[in-house]
Amino acid sequence: MTSTDGWAGRTAAMMTRLHESRAVTGLRRFTRAETWVHRTLNCLMAVCVFTAACLYFPPLAEIVGRRRLVVTVHEWSGILLPVPILAGLVSRAFRADTGRLGRFFPHDWRWLRALLRTRRRQPEFAGKFNAGQKLFAAFVTGTILVMIGTGLLMWFPRLSPLVWRTGATFVHDWLALLVGVVITGHVWLATKDPEARRGLRTGHVPRWWAREEHPLWRAGTGEERAADETQQH
Repeated sequence: MTSTDGWAGRTAAMMTRLHESRAVTGLRRFTRAETWVHRTLNCLMAVCVFTAACLYFPPLAEIVGRRRLVVTVHEWSGILLPVPILAGLVSRAFRADTGRLGRFFPHDWRWLRALLRTRRRQPEFAGKFNAGQKLFAAFVTGTILVMIGTGLLMWFPRLSPLVWRTGATFVHDWLALLVGVVITGHVWLATKDPEARRGLRTGHVPRWWAREEHPLWRAGTGEERAADETQQH
């Protein structure tokens, strides 16, 4: 009887998950403004990465051709990267999530220590965003600023000395390679979590996913509330 009851319980849990995953709406995770910021930033970043590849890999450059046009598209897509982020600051929800992403709480340090010790994620230490997502957001923000700064030095060579342009080119090129590697890893992790992708696409996630992957967010811990209150004041 115990085995039968256990199997029935697992079956019921699986059916509940399936029902919540197929539901039109679930738990609100992101607003429309936040999904718009993410999609727009993704598109601009994809254009930057693709055009950069066209400029630095000869076989791809030969296929695409029109190098001057590729350079122009690369430059302007890079300059426009901060625009969706700045526009998103109009949204209170976006500002609140920006506050969460920009602050490390004690449970985030526990998440990192557990990851380094076991080589596995520890969802029990995750708020709305886990420590890995916060580090990725910090990396993206810093990268955008550095890439724009070095790119401007390369774009307007007459406004800076040669040594500056040489250093800017070195940093820009190697950081671009690092960006490609990090984004590849980010996409690979995203392919393993369809519910997280759904949250970014529709703004909603199943409640079971929130309970299992971000329990401190669902629990409404004091630290998570503090981030919201900081943004509201």
